[in-house]
Amino acid sequence: MEATTTAGHLQAESTPGDQPIEMTPRPALWADVPDEKWNDWRWQMSNRLNSLEELQQVIDLTDEEIEGLSAEGKFRVDVTPYFASLLEADDPRGPVRLQVIPKGSEMVSFDSMMADSLAEDAHSPVPGLVHRYPDRVLMLVTTQCASYCRYCTRSRVVGDPSANYSRSDHEAQIEYIRNTPQVRDVLLSGGDPLTMPERMLEDILARLHEIPHLEIIRIGSRVPVFLPQRITDDLVEMLRQFHPLWLNIHVNHPREITPELSRALDKLADAGIPLGNQSVLLRGVNDSPEVQMELVQKLVKNRVRPYYLYQCDLVQGAGHFRTPVSVGIEIIEALRGHTSGYAVPTYVVDAPGGGGKIPVMPNYVISEGANRIVLRNYEGFITTYSEPDEAYQRDDEQMRRYLEPKAAQEDIVQKGVSGLSSGEHMTIKPEGFDDVHRRGREAEVEKRGRRNFKDDYD
Repeated sequence: MEATTTAGHLQAESTPGDQPIEMTPRPALWADVPDEKWNDWRWQMSNRLNSLEELQQVIDLTDEEIEGLSAEGKFRVDVTPYFASLLEADDPRGPVRLQVIPKGSEMVSFDSMMADSLAEDAHSPVPGLVHRYPDRVLMLVTTQCASYCRYCTRSRVVGDPSANYSRSDHEAQIEYIRNTPQVRDVLLSGGDPLTMPERMLEDILARLHEIPHLEIIRIGSRVPVFLPQRITDDLVEMLRQFHPLWLNIHVNHPREITPELSRALDKLADAGIPLGNQSVLLRGVNDSPEVQMELVQKLVKNRVRPYYLYQCDLVQGAGHFRTPVSVGIEIIEALRGHTSGYAVPTYVVDAPGGGGKIPVMPNYVISEGANRIVLRNYEGFITTYSEPDEAYQRDDEQMRRYLEPKAAQEDIVQKGVSGLSSGEHMTIKPEGFDDVHRRGREAEVEKRGRRNFKDDYD
């Protein structure tokens, strides 16, 4: 059957009696492209738009967008024809358009701007591998993406073909994981792992899957959003070999949830791959409770669990996207209780300087007494929960009897605040705390009296 093209709507090939497949309307520039090509992810990658002249054929560029596209040293621009079909041609403030079309304001510096705002390089024992948390690592396998987000956290390296990771880099990353038994979880990111040659990605997944102490593999990808045509049956069959395999996508606005994306998500979910979503809070794009409500409800409808809502990082080019943290708290307040718990993401600030993800949320604890805690709900209903009267004690040794043995944690693993709660240490000190409080004293302080230093005399 021949595919047909109609004004404002495309129909894919269908057999008699079948319903036509719904597709996103294409701009006139691609009206004559056969469906066979349009639905080929390789054609989409080969025909990405990246110049002022190409983008002018799809949208009317503003002076600020022309300035951004003409700027020296700008972050890489590439937009797949499919995603370009979502650009708001008559609205320069459109939420999709803002995410991928550069503006002159990208080049404006702002206070606290950093190249590597998350200090990933400082937590990298081998090139491309970030070991920030005790039991999991981030494995950067490529610097290439299907399209490029203007607020990219890794714009210092992403999009640069000369900075791509090699097979020897992958080997060193995998070797580190193999030799670090406390690592039970690896996240493949980049760049975007789903832009890699399929055999190369399969080889990485297979080698990770063979490591005994590695319990789960995760992939972070915006390919399903930028290039849903890439989610082929062959790719899905390859991925399903490596369960437990999880996939987080990246949708920022409900307009990005198209029929094409829904079909790609169906394939992945039907293959048993749990799906999550990570959004970035972006000024003018999704910084309203109404937009976020529609987004999270559409995600859940597509079997995608909203996972994180990120505060925009302090990275070059992202200054005009930033919102106050109070906006994120307002959004969570508007979601919690007003929609399914499954639909409420965790709002986090990925701490500048490498502190990791810090959850931020409205305060539901109003007060605490000797044996009562005063709470409020999303409606402002205030209640009191009575604490148990008997003293609380826990036998951790007894509870450990029924747990599976784990690999011993290395001494370098920091327990942090949980170590205070468990009694493993008494304080957490700022860097240089002891040196500052020596006040120039070189020798240890002379101890006097027996009562406070009894152990010294035993």
